[in-house]
Amino acid sequence: SVSEDELEEAIDRASMGLERKSRVMSEKEKTRVAFHEMGHALVAHYCENLDPVHRITIIPRGTAALGLTMTRPLEDRYLATEPELNDMLAFAMGGRVAEEIVFSEISTGAQNDLEKATQIARAMVAEYGMSEKVGPLSLGHDDQGNPFAGPKISGHTAETIDEEVARLLNEAHDRAERILREKRTLLNELSGLLLVTATIDG
Repeated sequence: SVSEDELEEAIDRASMGLERKSRVMSEKEKTRVAFHEMGHALVAHYCENLDPVHRITIIPRGTAALGLTMTRPLEDRYLATEPELNDMLAFAMGGRVAEEIVFSEISTGAQNDLEKATQIARAMVAEYGMSEKVGPLSLGHDDQGNPFAGPKISGHTAETIDEEVARLLNEAHDRAERILREKRTLLNELSGLLLVTATIDG
């Protein structure tokens, strides 16, 4: 028979690769990953325009992921609103911010999060017309998602886009920080639980 557990494992394998239980992490690194993932999860939980948290795990998967926080949509969606995109930015910043709060330093673990967040913020500004300063224009992008491959733009416009992308990312960082500082006790308790159980379902 096939149960929910097998289906979940199949989805995880297809999207993120095999579990790497053989990858041995030190307790120090494991603790950092637990706080990082719980940072994502708590920010996601307290952002009202995001899908509910489905699972948090600190079992390494695939070639790079040391941990993962998944949200699960409740319905098919073909559009994203500006508030939803802003919440996605805060969610992406949650792991890095948790590390800042708990360890007073950051690690390389947030690289992928920052990459995704920067792509979303740049698209909001240069493609979806979601910046008052840049205005309602879409500058297109190439196959690599580079928004400067469309119409030629002036140096001033490029500079304004960079400033607006930085503003969106900084605002998302500050929102994530407000949530996690407010929920600091919960962050500590749930990260401790995650260290013991390795996986927590939504």
